Amino acid sequence: MARSLSSQKRMRQNVKRQVRNRARKSALKSQVRKLTETIAAKNVEVAEKEFRTAQKLLDRTAAYGTIHKRTAARRKSRLAKRLNAAKAGAAK
Repeated sequence: MARSLSSQKRMRQNVKRQVRNRARKSALKSQVRKLTETIAAKNVEVAEKEFRTAQKLLDRTAAYGTIHKRTAARRKSRLAKRLNAAKAGAAK
């Protein structure tokens, strides 16, 4: 158990940040899952809207420092690749 006042405060801050980060990551995962399901259902128009939302959420989560900015960029790239493949499949 923390003894000094500063370490007690640090523990309280860590708990608050942990809750906040967990909520952000959960919202991000939910949005990515929604996008993935929409792509799997071959609904390209809705998937484009979901992708824009996911992209915005990834950028915001990276800006807060919850995930690294390069992790966000990598995930956006992979999602865009899947969306473009679905578009190409729908065009045929």
